Amino acid sequence: MLATVGLLGGCGSARAGSPVPNGEDAATYVSAKFDDTLNALSDQFNANDTRKTRLDQLVVFDERRLNATISAVQLGHPPARLSRNHSNLDSNEYLDVYHPANSPVEYTLLGPVYASLAPTPWVQMPYTSGQYNECYWEGAQTVCKMLGAVQDSVAAGRAAKSASSRPDGSVELIAEVTLTAFIDNDVVTFPAAIASQLTPEMKAQTLRTRVALDPRGKLTEIEMTGKIPGNGHQLEIDYHYRLDGTPTEADLPKIPDPSQVTVLADSAAVSDFYARLGDIQGQGR
Repeated sequence: MLATVGLLGGCGSARAGSPVPNGEDAATYVSAKFDDTLNALSDQFNANDTRKTRLDQLVVFDERRLNATISAVQLGHPPARLSRNHSNLDSNEYLDVYHPANSPVEYTLLGPVYASLAPTPWVQMPYTSGQYNECYWEGAQTVCKMLGAVQDSVAAGRAAKSASSRPDGSVELIAEVTLTAFIDNDVVTFPAAIASQLTPEMKAQTLRTRVALDPRGKLTEIEMTGKIPGNGHQLEIDYHYRLDGTPTEADLPKIPDPSQVTVLADSAAVSDFYARLGDIQGQGR
């Protein structure tokens, strides 16, 4: 089940700037607060609020490594949306996806690694996600999945560890999210060669998760970190999502010139594009 922002409406009787007591009382208190509000969390990702965000992703399994950053802008009502997915290991590996407000099409800018997919720098395809909420957009998919993993772990019991309120009314929550919940919510999809090495004991281990909310209960940050050893391997995960300033029109690209665009006019062309994209990405796994 999707869990999104607004994890806590407040800390009840918790004094500003003070943590809820540790141990059994803290677990009971924080779990109750999560439980009170989780089912309503998707509302903030249904509202299409203007926001600018950054998500840093690091996954290391022995010598294999994913290191990428997704920067995203959502601006206006109805929103224009831009997501920029860039590798931090290879500056030529990136995909920028831009949907102008109210446009029936979206545009994808291909980094050099993906240049073989089209004869032009950009491809255009029909925009088919207008009826879905923000969590179906590349710029918000991963944070929604991260919060889904938090929800699943809390629902399973004992994951919520502490909550601290600050003098300004903001709140920080700490939870332990199992690797199982992380995988089941598809926060990252491990290739088969890695997935087959992850034992049940490894999947039962947890990632320390920090969730920060502003005084209005809006999500400002979520971070999941941990090192999980087992079966002669070590898995390291470090995911960090946060707000990244105030977006403006200057953050959005101009609609590309038609001479720079390859049009994928129908679902068959789009499916072929994504199949070939998957082949290229699979070569690096």
